[in-house]
Amino acid sequence: MGELVVREFEKVDGLAEKERSELRGLALEEQKDASGNYRRVLSVRRGCVYAANYVGIVQVGRKTALVILPKVELAGGKDAGDKGTKKAFFEMLRDWRGLREARFPEAAIGDLNRFEMWEAFYFLFLQSVVRLAQRGLARRYRTVEDNLPFLRGRIRFSEHLRQNAVNRARFFVGYDEFSADRPANRLIRTALDRLAVLARRPRNQQLIHGLRVVFADIPPSRRPEVDWDRRLVDRSMRHYGEVLPWVGLLLFHHGLATFSGEHRNRALLFPMEEVFEDFVTASVRRHQEEYGVHPQGPMRPLAMTGGDRKVFYMMPDITLKKGGTPKYILDAKWKRLKAAADDPRQGIAQSDLYQLFAYGKKYGVPKVALIYPRSEGLRDPAWFTLDGDLRLVCFPFDVTEPKDSVGKLLDVLEAGSPASPPVR
Repeated sequence: MGELVVREFEKVDGLAEKERSELRGLALEEQKDASGNYRRVLSVRRGCVYAANYVGIVQVGRKTALVILPKVELAGGKDAGDKGTKKAFFEMLRDWRGLREARFPEAAIGDLNRFEMWEAFYFLFLQSVVRLAQRGLARRYRTVEDNLPFLRGRIRFSEHLRQNAVNRARFFVGYDEFSADRPANRLIRTALDRLAVLARRPRNQQLIHGLRVVFADIPPSRRPEVDWDRRLVDRSMRHYGEVLPWVGLLLFHHGLATFSGEHRNRALLFPMEEVFEDFVTASVRRHQEEYGVHPQGPMRPLAMTGGDRKVFYMMPDITLKKGGTPKYILDAKWKRLKAAADDPRQGIAQSDLYQLFAYGKKYGVPKVALIYPRSEGLRDPAWFTLDGDLRLVCFPFDVTEPKDSVGKLLDVLEAGSPASPPVR
């Protein structure tokens, strides 16, 4: 199977006419995300298909996989190659909310560059199932009823008399069995069976073969959606936390764009807005200890109505606190800005400035920040005066050097803006 690699918002070329037609049909369908909102995961302009800000992989036909990578710039100012971009993408994906409980071991991320994109996702899932199997499959007692040639448990007299009135050599009984046949295990078995058909890499096939032996006594799920709703994770199943998110992705496309129309392409697509926001939040928490990090909050009302009824709640991406008091508000935006020489506003949305202005005033902080991925259009922090002492900085975050970026961000916020900030 071949891979066609493009970056976000690039034109998709290099497909046969049948594949182009299939991809156009997919792009024109109304796709839903996990929340039921309609999203465009691909776009069509003048008959040509373009990638959007969903990154991942889409199967096109039987022989081609369309791989969409994020536009990532290295510290030196050059665009990363495919291997560097893929590594940066998987590093960012470790902190995405849809896979937060899953584990991405550093060694595994290093291995992923040797895999095609599909096989890389399969490998991560299989590695998590190996760790689960090493800790043991969760079991529980369940009541089993059966007509046996020997006595076990308790006789169910009414059913026994109905079925065995003639054949008295059997007993209809009920007994408790300590079994691994439970919803979560059936779902994992179903995912393994599916990958046994899809995976091509010998290493993945070897892992699948070994794991199917472990799950051999567990039947595949007959009703996956019902089993997913009943997949209760109790105290004996805490080690299932890193596996079930992968099951949700591979079986149900949870957290991704789900394709429900005529073009049911196999796909794993991740919204880069969420991925970047979660990555910045986790990086700030991981690489500094001076400030408490409060993601998605704290919520505060923007207005009051009817006297004391609070309405229009605000929820910042990231709030940095010291001693429980908000000090800085950060908002992450996955967007490549333009150079100031080309556009004085650099492509910054005016609505984003309104939003950060409201945050600054409502939370009483002196500085707020819009965090963008580092790009040619934004190499150095750009300062704006919003009102009086309220300042806003647009900060370039290098996703390939998160520790260094967090340190520079705090230095910029704590040191303040240049003595004579540019007027914009």
